[in-house]
Amino acid sequence: MNDTFLQRLEKVEQRIAVACEQAGRPRDSVRLLAVSKTKPPEAVREAAECGVRLFGENRVQEAQSKIPLCPVGLEWHLIGHLQTNKAKVAAKFFQMIHSVDSLKLLQALECHADITLPVLLQVNVSGEAAKFGMKPDEVAAVIDAANQMQKCEVHGLMTIPPFSPDPEKTRIHFSALRNLRDQLQNETGTPLPELSMGMSHDLEVAIAEGSTWVRIGTDLFGSRN
Repeated sequence: MNDTFLQRLEKVEQRIAVACEQAGRPRDSVRLLAVSKTKPPEAVREAAECGVRLFGENRVQEAQSKIPLCPVGLEWHLIGHLQTNKAKVAAKFFQMIHSVDSLKLLQALECHADITLPVLLQVNVSGEAAKFGMKPDEVAAVIDAANQMQKCEVHGLMTIPPFSPDPEKTRIHFSALRNLRDQLQNETGTPLPELSMGMSHDLEVAIAEGSTWVRIGTDLFGSRN
């Protein structure tokens, strides 16, 4: 990639702005999470110098060593699979967890969080065996359990659809997550304003279907090794 980070950021921001306009949504209803997994602290620093403050990491171990080397004042979100035995470290290093996929994991985070910890429940709406996430019919019980907790707060849902080179083929999964969210709000009486869905190749479709967090790595930082 010969263009600068700022140029790539401006292109992504423009895509988000156009997608919001086409969906009849205000631009500030969608937040950009810069996915810095596998990228060094220098790349994070460059992004921060361009005004990026929200970063997503996939692995606790990588983040644990990287975050202390990055500028202060950034907000870190975990978007990758989290094992229960890493919950203590995750609760310390991340300001939001997008990938809570079981009640057991939620309970572990509740046990280790020092302050209020916003979480999103990862749902496997496609039913794809290789994907993490709870089944749609398991989510309501986890929300009810979370409503009795002191630290963990469920703010919404997240999904990772099966990859397709045609972004339109992800629409059915994004729509399913939004419909599930609406249903769960009615069933549980719990506000669930956040939907974390959409990446570099399908962010427009995700925004059209209601995403409030788009997780962008490749189009900002370039391809990974």
